[in-house]
Amino acid sequence: MKTLAALTSALAGLTLLTSLGAAAHDPEYGQEKLKILQEHALSNLPGKTALMLTVDYAPGQATVPHMHKGAALAYVLEGEITSRVNDEPAITYKAGESWYEPAGSQHPVSANASASKPARLLVFMLKDAKDEVLTPLKK
Repeated sequence: MKTLAALTSALAGLTLLTSLGAAAHDPEYGQEKLKILQEHALSNLPGKTALMLTVDYAPGQATVPHMHKGAALAYVLEGEITSRVNDEPAITYKAGESWYEPAGSQHPVSANASASKPARLLVFMLKDAKDEVLTPLKK
């Protein structure tokens, strides 16, 4: 019984150390938090879906380069987001600012502009019901 307790304590300690080590590194691509707030089929546009979601970025975090098959409107709720759509120059948007991404656009840069503060984005999207929210770009 003591052996089981010692083993459990050792595993718990190892888990804690591992998680602390992971937290000390910069966030990786694709680790941002997407939360779908609403998703509705549109009766006046058969096969289309309207979507509202938030994207939460930890300091220094970025989304993988991707494309949206649907059109998107993005609004910065908190912090600053650097975004580049297609071949346009990257722009850093502050809380209260927004941009538009036409359907089929490539989005090679979408990142928290700060290495020390979180950022949050609100996105409204109109897409085909069968399409994913985003499709990673091929390297």
